[in-house]
Amino acid sequence: MDILVLLGSFFVLMIIGMPVAYALALASLVGALWIGLPLEAIMIQIASGVNMFSLLAIPFFVLAGAIMAEGGMSRRLVACAAVFVGFIRGGLSLVNILASTFFGAISGSSIADTASIGSVLIPEMEKKGYPRDFSTAVTVSGSVQAILIPPSHNAVIYSLAAGGSISIASLFVAGVLPGLLLGLTLSGLCLFMARKRNFPKGERIPLRQALHICLDALWGLMTMVIILGGILSGIFTATESAAIAVVWAFFVTMFVYRDYKWKDLPKLAHRTVKTVTIVMILIGFAASFGYVMTLMQIPLKITTYFATVSDNRYVILLMINVLLLFLGTLMDMAPLILILTPILLPVVTSMGVDPVHFGMIMMVNLGMGLITPPVGAVLFVGSAVGKLSIEKVVRSLYPFYGALVLVLLLVTYVPALSLWLPSFLAH
Repeated sequence: MDILVLLGSFFVLMIIGMPVAYALALASLVGALWIGLPLEAIMIQIASGVNMFSLLAIPFFVLAGAIMAEGGMSRRLVACAAVFVGFIRGGLSLVNILASTFFGAISGSSIADTASIGSVLIPEMEKKGYPRDFSTAVTVSGSVQAILIPPSHNAVIYSLAAGGSISIASLFVAGVLPGLLLGLTLSGLCLFMARKRNFPKGERIPLRQALHICLDALWGLMTMVIILGGILSGIFTATESAAIAVVWAFFVTMFVYRDYKWKDLPKLAHRTVKTVTIVMILIGFAASFGYVMTLMQIPLKITTYFATVSDNRYVILLMINVLLLFLGTLMDMAPLILILTPILLPVVTSMGVDPVHFGMIMMVNLGMGLITPPVGAVLFVGSAVGKLSIEKVVRSLYPFYGALVLVLLLVTYVPALSLWLPSFLAH
């Protein structure tokens, strides 16, 4: 009955159109009243949920990504990617994916990736003879890399949802190989489609010009080196690296590239504050929701239920994948991480699944939800940038969904993809 009261009230509030954050808060109050918990305890949990030093990484990474996205970085990354793969048949689709790899390692945001890379490459690909729907599908699917490749905002949220027991640095490093695997898989699909549909080849860029392009992009790519290098070397924490990334992004954008106007900085800061405010409200309300769930022993009950269904780890992981894929199409990524991690993490850890590995499974699953209707935020952005209907983009995405499912299965059933790099660097 406890599960019905808490989760039922949450889903009813969602169905009538209430925003996720407020649905979580009101459901927490309903659950507290049901079990006789003082409402002051809910207020305390909301406050303590956002009173964490590690959460500072989120606004800093969002701000650093916004500065680089609007400061001409995406155009330079596209040019740099074209140096390496632009001359191959279907090369512009590979440029799109490689540019997303670079940009994802700077912004950590799929939406920013789609908006920035798409606005540059979708018109360019169409001009060179690629169908607009295919160009949009490549952009949208390639942006899922930003969820895996560090610095991923969602990895920070997952660490928080797990009670802060999982190192953000370990999650960052764990995302490198799955992110690169995703990029390579999508590239292989694009090469196959380019040969089948006879997409055009690009031109080789002369060596002198190529060096100039790469050096120009290197300033922005150094952001990735600073973030990962600083964390792995132990010079600074993930939160400190986020702050340093902001300083570096500001320096490169305003003093090296100089494409951004000083008068536009207050507007950029305002947009960043709005984004971060929404995330922080969600985190605070999710903390109270998780607290009530724990008191009701809902995670324990669900763990017991899964154990009665099957004792085979692979079967349970398959069931969880199906559940995450389904829910990922109905809700945004951050609230799902905050709601489901306290429920599902005890289930998988009781079967011997490493929490870092499970984090990567969740990222790939929910990343697919971002590009799947009816609530795919990245899909909507891609459709807007590509000036196409959702239906047309989704039809072009079918082969890319297949590639993503393949990556999901590999990440799920080959734990070494997620755990080898963290364990190697730990030694």
